[in-house]
Amino acid sequence: MAATPARRSLRGNQALSATPLRIALTSGEPAGVGPELCLAIAEREWPCELVCIADHDMLAERAQRLGSKVELLKYKGVAHGPTELSAARQHQPGTLTVEHEPLGSPSTPGRLDAANSRYVLNLLDRAAKGALSGEFSAIVTAPVHKGIIIDSGVAFTGHTEYFAELTRAPLPVMMLASKAMRVALATTHLPLKDVSAAITIDSLRQIVTIMDHDLKKWWGIQQPRIAVCGLNPHAGEGGHLGDEEIRIIAPAIEQLGAQGIKVSGPLPADTAFVPRILADFDAVLAMYHDQGLPVIKHAGFETAVNITLGLPILRTSVDHGTALDIAGTGRADPSSLGCAIELAIELASHSCGQ
Repeated sequence: MAATPARRSLRGNQALSATPLRIALTSGEPAGVGPELCLAIAEREWPCELVCIADHDMLAERAQRLGSKVELLKYKGVAHGPTELSAARQHQPGTLTVEHEPLGSPSTPGRLDAANSRYVLNLLDRAAKGALSGEFSAIVTAPVHKGIIIDSGVAFTGHTEYFAELTRAPLPVMMLASKAMRVALATTHLPLKDVSAAITIDSLRQIVTIMDHDLKKWWGIQQPRIAVCGLNPHAGEGGHLGDEEIRIIAPAIEQLGAQGIKVSGPLPADTAFVPRILADFDAVLAMYHDQGLPVIKHAGFETAVNITLGLPILRTSVDHGTALDIAGTGRADPSSLGCAIELAIELASHSCGQ
């Protein structure tokens, strides 16, 4: 095997196989549990370089508050100029490499401050820039607080839509994955009264096509099998409980099948998640947020990972919120963040090996 070069070009999106992956870890809302989860994760061994994007002093203060002995290191990945990137170095337990991004205002655990909303978005901007250039193989995000960002005057609906805008992706698809199942959403953060109007034949065709593509790209599934839920109880009961299945969902499935995609439905949502049904599929498409996500969270809340499909970059995330009530106490469970990092490494490694 040839020796690994000390540097690689930022223009290339894939590192040589002998070089560890470099993963960006955004620390999220500073008043929430994100910063302390990043510190907790740093205690573990990881077969990659973790680069935490955060305010260095805030992390140091949080570590002192919690009695954490994690050593904070300055990130030097782009030390060789704008087009040259140092080779990634494997994470050392008990250390955390930090790309410093200054807070807008001093932060206290549990106390939201709109002055830090721009800071939170700056973390995402930096991570996306690095992922697009090839500096980072993937992005893993700690939770943000949508409400305080909106209160600051930014029309923010979530990580999924924000990364889509940053990367100019036409249609992001939100998926949650666990060891038990993968569930994508046809609509995300919409009031129930708006869901039906948001589901169209064209939107379903696009979403399932993205699912099919990314299940092949990231998971290496040669011919994904996708189940599509109905919108109404009993999938509309032949039109007696709603006709969206007849007018929209079934025609979309028929057209997708004609394209060669293995898709089935519309299935009643109350039976689509029965284990013997799930065993026949690689992923399920739910029509709205609370149709699919409660099921996967019940099946394994600590192990579920949020993944954004349809982007030119890989992004995974925890499947929980900022937990302001326990921020700064050290009681936050880092399991979900750990699972998000593990999946990011797995999927990025698979992509690099293609």
